[in-house]
Parts: sequence; C-alpha cells; structure tokens
Amino acid sequence: MELLRQLFGPSKKEIWRLLSERIGGEFIDGGWFGKDQVVVCHKEWTIILDTYVVHTNNTHIRFTRMRAPYINKDGFRFTVFRRTFFSDIATFFGAEDIETGTDEEFDYDFIIKGNDDYKLWKFFSNERIRTIIKMLPQVKITVNRATTDAFINPYPKNVDQLEFKVRGVMKDLEQLQLLFDLFAEMLDHLCHIGAAYEDDPTLKNYYS
Repeated sequence: MELLRQLFGPSKKEIWRLLSERIGGEFIDGGWFGKDQVVVCHKEWTIILDTYVVHTNNTHIRFTRMRAPYINKDGFRFTVFRRTFFSDIATFFGAEDIETGTDEEFDYDFIIKGNDDYKLWKFFSNERIRTIIKMLPQVKITVNRATTDAFINPYPKNVDQLEFKVRGVMKDLEQLQLLFDLFAEMLDHLCHIGAAYEDDPTLKNYYS
C-alpha cells in the first residue's frame, strides 16, 4: 500500500477526508462498493461531492461532480464553461453565447448560456464568482433539475441544482476547496438576485 502511495500519491479517500476537515464537512466512506462523498452544509443548503460512472461503448468513464439542490424562485437557469475550439465552432453556427460586459477576459475565456440575459448579467457581475471560476482549469457549471441517486426523485418541480462535473477523479485539494467556496458564493448570490430561496429544498411546505 505504501508503494502505491509513493507511485500515485495520496488516494482519493485521503484527499477527500482532509478536504472535509478543512471545510467543516462530513466524509462518508462508501467502502469497496459504495460511493464516497463529502457533504457540507452552507446555511440551509447541502453541497455534495461524489463521483459517478457512465457506461458507453463497453467503456466505463468516471466523473467527479458537485451538486447543491435549491428552490428555484423564478426558473432562472444557466451554463458556464471554458471556451474551446469546438465551442467556438458551435457559436459560429448559432449557439448562444452571452457576454457579461463586466470582464473582457472572462467573456473571452468562457461561454455563458442562460434563459434570462438580465439575470445572467446580474449574476456574473459578482467579481468573486468570476475570480474563482477563472482559477479552475476545468469547469462546467450548470443549473438543471435536481436529482438524487434514488429510484424516485424526491424533489418537487421547483427544485433545481447547481452542478459541476468533470471527467476523471479530482484529487487536487486546493481546487476542490475552491469549488466549495464557489458553490457557497453562487448560492448566496442567487438569493441576492432573487433567483433562489434561502431555504432547505427538502422541506415540503414551500413556494411552488
């Protein structure tokens, strides 16, 4: 085991345990067959870090993801990801790309899509959000329908989630901590612009 550690560095479990200690979260050890998780509460929200596997063409591709369900107050959704050659081709052929108008470097480096241009401008005017996103070498964050691993989705229709996902297993402690900081800032700012409620989305007696 020590030889493997010398060859490949600390394991995911080691890094994620240390991460949970740093940010005041809980590390849930999935054992050999379960799923490891880091779970952190930020105000009334729960932020979850885990991995999942996509099976395609007889291959198994593992992804790292972070999710945070929240009550979507007005249906505002967005996606932000780093600009690539292929994304530029898609934009050339008509794919939407919104510019924030507040940060030329950010607008050049990232593709932003959403269903409300004014809310996008308000959301990405947050300098801390833009700064942390720039510090992440791989980033794709979107708002979509909240889901769990349960067979029946327990969330009502007005519960969405912030979701980050990247191919592979993330073991960079600093990058992971930045992600949690980013999610906390994004959740707070969604409330600030009137796009979220600062409530626990698992409650049943709320605003639908």
